[in-house]
Amino acid sequence: MSENISGGGPLPPRSKVIDMMMADFARLPDTEQKFFNYGPVYLGGNAAFAGLIANSLYRRLLNVTQGRLASSLPMAVLPFVTTVAFYNALVSGPLLSGDLNCPSCVLMRGALVGVVGGGLYPILLALPVNAGLASRYNSAPMPVKGNVLRFALDISRPVLNKMRPVFVIQALFGTYLGSRHFATYQTLVQMASASESEHLKD
Repeated sequence: MSENISGGGPLPPRSKVIDMMMADFARLPDTEQKFFNYGPVYLGGNAAFAGLIANSLYRRLLNVTQGRLASSLPMAVLPFVTTVAFYNALVSGPLLSGDLNCPSCVLMRGALVGVVGGGLYPILLALPVNAGLASRYNSAPMPVKGNVLRFALDISRPVLNKMRPVFVIQALFGTYLGSRHFATYQTLVQMASASESEHLKD
């Protein structure tokens, strides 16, 4: 962060810039602050919905009718919490701390969190949950020892095919969220630079 993103002159020391960015965050428009703070929650909400979809697909494939609440609750809560935590750890936090100032990196991280946290993780989570229920209630034939991996791949293939739109939506929303958050970061950097310039003039 030794050089302004917008192509201006050198910035003040990193620690001062971070302090000024945090102070200037409160001066941003209320809508921009809320989107920065709660944007990951919307991405997490999509992940929770994806978890419920994956859970429903596996339940149908494995003919599981019991334990609906027991399987649905973690499939909504865990992807939500995981996606929000991943986004804050990989995008929001690094931006506000000044550790991430590469626009393409922000977009890629946002898309990756959307796809992995909100698409792939719910599928990986739903399979063992529902396979365990199917085994417990004998609702579908289970693989013999040594064929577990093949069984998992075969049963997951139709789920992955049906979940493709979810992957696309999550990737697009994660990318959009990253772009909006990087725009906020640029605004904060410019505000911090302007404040420091005025301070030096005084």
